[in-house]
Amino acid sequence: MLAKETQKQQELTGRDQLIVFRRLLKYLVPHKKMLILAMGLLILTVLGDVLGPLLIKIFIDDYLTPGNFPTGPIIGLAGAYLFIQTSNVIISYFQLLKFQEAALKIIQQLRIDAFAKVHGLGMRYFDQTPAGGIVSRVTNDTEAIKEMFVTVLIGFIQSAFLIVGVYIAMFFLNFRLALITLLLLPILGWIIYLYRKYSSVFYQDLRERLGQLNAKLSESIQGMGMIQAFGQETRLKDEFNEINDKHWQAGKRNIKIDGLLLRPAIDLVYALALIMLLSYFGITSFSNTVEVGVIYAFVTYIDRFFEPINQVMQRLSIFQQAIVAASRVFLLLDEQEKAPRQFGTAGEITNGEIEFRNVSFSYDGNKEVLKNISFKAKPGQTIALVGHTGSGKSSIINLLLRFYEFEKGEILIDGNSVKEYETDELRRKMGLVLQDPFLFYGTIASNIRLYDQTLTDDEVRKASVFVQANPFIETLPQGYNQQVTERGSTFSSGQRQLVAFARTMATDPKILVLDEATANIDTETEVAIQASLERMRRGRTTIAIAHRLSTIQDADLILVLHNGEIVEQGTHQQLLYQRGLYHKMYLLQNGIVE
Repeated sequence: MLAKETQKQQELTGRDQLIVFRRLLKYLVPHKKMLILAMGLLILTVLGDVLGPLLIKIFIDDYLTPGNFPTGPIIGLAGAYLFIQTSNVIISYFQLLKFQEAALKIIQQLRIDAFAKVHGLGMRYFDQTPAGGIVSRVTNDTEAIKEMFVTVLIGFIQSAFLIVGVYIAMFFLNFRLALITLLLLPILGWIIYLYRKYSSVFYQDLRERLGQLNAKLSESIQGMGMIQAFGQETRLKDEFNEINDKHWQAGKRNIKIDGLLLRPAIDLVYALALIMLLSYFGITSFSNTVEVGVIYAFVTYIDRFFEPINQVMQRLSIFQQAIVAASRVFLLLDEQEKAPRQFGTAGEITNGEIEFRNVSFSYDGNKEVLKNISFKAKPGQTIALVGHTGSGKSSIINLLLRFYEFEKGEILIDGNSVKEYETDELRRKMGLVLQDPFLFYGTIASNIRLYDQTLTDDEVRKASVFVQANPFIETLPQGYNQQVTERGSTFSSGQRQLVAFARTMATDPKILVLDEATANIDTETEVAIQASLERMRRGRTTIAIAHRLSTIQDADLILVLHNGEIVEQGTHQQLLYQRGLYHKMYLLQNGIVE
């Protein structure tokens, strides 16, 4: 999938960039009033920039050159010039403030859209996409887009107004010379075309390398314990250096094209324009009188014409980065690997009866990890799933919880397809405890409550008492208000698991899903909570994955899976009597040799 996305982004043509830019502009629509106000202020500042040289031209030609210095008119010109410059400073402040306020609101919305999209994607997307790459899109890429709105778009608009205003002023001063300067526009257009054509490829490579850096960094941080335990620091450093070197090479290519086609090329055209301007005045001076003020005004306007073009070219690199970054963000927003769709035609889950009917499933569309799985769990029954690694136990749970979509067979809850329930209903009525529980930043209480304000402190405490978590929580310095750091790293595996038990029972689910829920709990604690587990299962349909067969001997039905198929099923004693795969697993775990 990453290769597919990279291919898409490398094929970003000029037309594709235009589509991306238009899509970005749609984010401006909700802020059009603020932008119209900013545009009005911008026009006033451009008007001030255009009028300033005209006032100086009048002073030079009408007063300075003739040596005529009447006090009143000169004071009037000076006052007007000072007023224009002062007004420009004040108006520019409010104009930039409004533009940047709109830009920041746009990026805020874009980040919200990207963050919300990530939470709505199916699990397949996360199976195939590195976490660091996703983080890079929501953070680095949106930051690049922000730079475009804050500096580039504002600069482009300001430059466009200034160029138009300067041209109008030049036509007002000398129509013929203004027409001659129009000959420079095709040259400028050609430079911009070349820059856009080549820089888009280089910036695409740069953004890809940055995403790979984030992915490698994220992987290293998450697996730091394993890296240090197995002495993998040198290998990871070499891999990071290799990616970092490619990022440096991509950045160097960008610098080269920036150095060639940005200011140096524009300065060359500017020098050509000055030569044309001075040559024209030199030639015409042989037959007509040339006013010094007109020369000053034209030289000033040429400078003010090329300065915004220089600024545009300098900002064009930021613009190209932003377009490439936006294409990556929009690729995320357009991702079709959505979470399984729920139709919401069924009502509430009341009994918790579960039935699998000939369910087959494949993660990649080719190799089936589940093959014709069929079983039924009556309300209140406990169904245990056992088997070697890769036999399909977790896949059954993933389909039941609607983490993945399945195409073959049917999964029923209370006689209705699992697809017909609202997602919220499924989440409310299913309690899940994983082998490696995830704790969020916050407190112990907030992790049990999961920010459900309908759960009172008393209900949180009761759930903790129910699963034997209360004794260790009460020993904490701040009790239920004890702070939880990232992933609950300051607590032991067993303590995190007990919090996860309490979190599950606080919602009083109809269906209980246990994925080797006691694997990280020590033997003494496990014995203490077996009674709690029995109470948890009472009146609830329970699907439990178990590696230690001792934990599911009292299950109503044990399903033995092998290569995605149910090869044996029955109670603990029945399966031992069959002397099949379950019997071999039981002997192996108990160290019995036949």
